[in-house]
Amino acid sequence: MEWTLFHIAAIAIFVLAYILIVFEHPLRLNKTVPALFAASLGWAIVSFGFQLGSVDIIDHHGHLFNTGVNNSEAQTGFTDVLLHHLGKTSEILIFLIGAMTIVELIDLHRGFDIIQRWIRTRKKTHLLWIIGFLAFFLSAVIDNLTTTIVLITLLRRIIHSRKEKLWFASLIVIAANAGGAWSPIGDVTTTMLWIAHKTTTLKLIESLILPSLVCFIIPAFALSKLPIMKGNVYIPEDAAVERDTLLSSRVMLFTGLGGILSVPFFKGITHLPPYLGMTLALGVVWMLSEYIHPEEEFTEERRHLYSAHRALSRIEMSSILFFFGILMAVASLETIAVHKVSVLEYAAEQLDVLVPNRYVVFTLLGFFSAIIDNVPLVAAAMGMYDFPTDHHLWHYLAYTAGTGGSMLIIGSAAGVAAMGLEKIEFIWYLKRIGWLALIGFLAGAAVFILMSSFHFT
Repeated sequence: MEWTLFHIAAIAIFVLAYILIVFEHPLRLNKTVPALFAASLGWAIVSFGFQLGSVDIIDHHGHLFNTGVNNSEAQTGFTDVLLHHLGKTSEILIFLIGAMTIVELIDLHRGFDIIQRWIRTRKKTHLLWIIGFLAFFLSAVIDNLTTTIVLITLLRRIIHSRKEKLWFASLIVIAANAGGAWSPIGDVTTTMLWIAHKTTTLKLIESLILPSLVCFIIPAFALSKLPIMKGNVYIPEDAAVERDTLLSSRVMLFTGLGGILSVPFFKGITHLPPYLGMTLALGVVWMLSEYIHPEEEFTEERRHLYSAHRALSRIEMSSILFFFGILMAVASLETIAVHKVSVLEYAAEQLDVLVPNRYVVFTLLGFFSAIIDNVPLVAAAMGMYDFPTDHHLWHYLAYTAGTGGSMLIIGSAAGVAAMGLEKIEFIWYLKRIGWLALIGFLAGAAVFILMSSFHFT
């Protein structure tokens, strides 16, 4: 079917929502709002056009439906398509809710204070590398956003100079984004690719750990040579532990992290979707939190302070709803058909004509992710391309979308979190950190392309 007003309207709504998401801060409008509007209005337009027989829809098997041909079969097809996309979106949301709840439970029991006690050095360069590697590897386990929040909280207890903290916090953003890119549970975008069977755990790690490590190490090395990193930081004797750890801190830390790490193994053994592995891990950690005694004189009245109910109340539900909205909005464009393919697939075909080299296309997506939220970017790319599982370009997309956001402080969830916690100014980050993130991003991209050329030629 040719282009109609319904096609144009569906795209226009998505683009308008995208613009509102990009300008979230100057507009003072939470990005969840336009995402929810884009999802509901996008599907409404698809439905109107479909009911009137003006548009075709296409399912995930490539079957076309139109009410003008077989009305009853078409109606069933539309319902099945909608439920399919809702199901795939819900898998990601349940996975994220489970992971976020486990992390909040660890934090309630002060499990992350155990990590703080390991940091004893006073030399700035040593501290820089310790914090950087902690961010890189911790983000692969508990995601880059949570890692940034945890480590910046620890920084506040170790470094007392605001000027110095800004540099360390900025490196945490770069390292956390790089670390999240090579793990299926380290970033929302890699999780999306993993759950959608675009990547597998071992192949993703094998392909991206070296480029991601280069993406972190080069900026860290350059930063360590700057004058700001000369000398020592003053650490009071009691700075390593400002508050006492609980009896349950160590148990909850290792049980929680172990539960999250077990999810890929659960998927590999049972061949079930990852969200079921995450719900199992959450069940184990939740049960442990019900019976463990955090304090010496633990009373029933204080149980709520360490409960899963409190952990659930601390989850940022606006982020969950944002993911729901944007993923369902992209699904609407993946459903509406033009020239016998989805709108997104048609866009991919035209893009291939304009820019034949897909490495260039996916590298540009990395630059765009510094300006535009990487969740809709990856969601759109997943709908545009139909590469087989573990195709090297899926891995490259995970790298570029995950690390490209480091070039601007607003380009990633980790950056926005650091911006809020330490009041990092946009211009300050752009002038002093943006070039570091850029050289790291390009160096990691070059390493990936060389590795791909060696393996896939």
